[in-house]
Amino acid sequence: MNEEQVEYPVDDDLAWCYEAVQGVSRTFAITIEELEEPTARHICLGYLLCRVADTVEDAGHIPPAEKAELLRLYADVLDADDPATAEEFRTAVDEWLPEERDEDWTVVAESPRVVRTYRRLPPEAKDAILPPVLELTNGMAEFVERHADSGGLRIQTLDELEEYCWYVAGTVGSLVTGLVTRGTTDRRESRLRENARSFGLLLQLVNVAKDVSDDYHEENNVYLPAEWLESEGVDRDAVCDPENEEAVATVIERVVDHASGYLDDTQTYLEALPERRGNTLSAWGIPYLLAVATLRELRERPADVVREGGVKVSRMEVMAIIHWFRESGDRQALERVRQTIEQKPLHEADLS
Repeated sequence: MNEEQVEYPVDDDLAWCYEAVQGVSRTFAITIEELEEPTARHICLGYLLCRVADTVEDAGHIPPAEKAELLRLYADVLDADDPATAEEFRTAVDEWLPEERDEDWTVVAESPRVVRTYRRLPPEAKDAILPPVLELTNGMAEFVERHADSGGLRIQTLDELEEYCWYVAGTVGSLVTGLVTRGTTDRRESRLRENARSFGLLLQLVNVAKDVSDDYHEENNVYLPAEWLESEGVDRDAVCDPENEEAVATVIERVVDHASGYLDDTQTYLEALPERRGNTLSAWGIPYLLAVATLRELRERPADVVREGGVKVSRMEVMAIIHWFRESGDRQALERVRQTIEQKPLHEADLS
């Protein structure tokens, strides 16, 4: 039986995981929808494992010491050689679960189900997923401990920002690469691994730039480098004050410029990406082009991040990007579409 003939049954736990992704991240849900089996389930479960740690790390109501302890316990749970169990983590996190749970906290509450489903994956899939998830979880714990006296994260320098982005997104790029490179040529694998970091950092730096208000008000985190804020005369705890709107916009523009430096490497990554074992170019090309569109919006109206609470790509452009991949999706045309989106929304452009 060849790979195309293999059946991949979906049990109740896996079906729940697919549905959970829809709730916690619409953007990542699009990625899952674009994938086929078996890569779809591997990416879905790897993402949910990361999301549990990310939700705990973002929780402003959990004191730093307790938060770091929860993250390290969760890492122990995932380590097959450690006796800690998912039920122990669930018991430890119980007192911090909000009474009214959103989708993120529902995934945390159901973490034993996610871990159980992950452990039913084939050994080679688990071997690709586990190291990046552990690096992400332990890296988050390290950052929480480093900034414990601030009550929330307060990034100091560009180097520290990149370190943080690596832990929360670069590791996810490694996870994806580990899953899709099995069986590829050494040359292709080398190109993917050389550029996976850029892919993850690009997406996370876009989030940093557009989510300044939410990060501060909802999580008490400031990811804009303090050294850049200070150069504009802005205190890091005043990033959302109206009087600092223009100064913060200048810092956001610097983040946008830095993020844009990863576009070429990310495109190289996508051009090398194999479409096999259920992997597709569209699954990763869609978030890439959405990042390009978001960077365009941030360049045009950076002050809206403070004034309006953020910037968004229009629903019409999101649908246009998805439609382009589903109707064409020619990787040879990816650069031309990127250049178009850098100038105007895709649904307003003529690609003929």
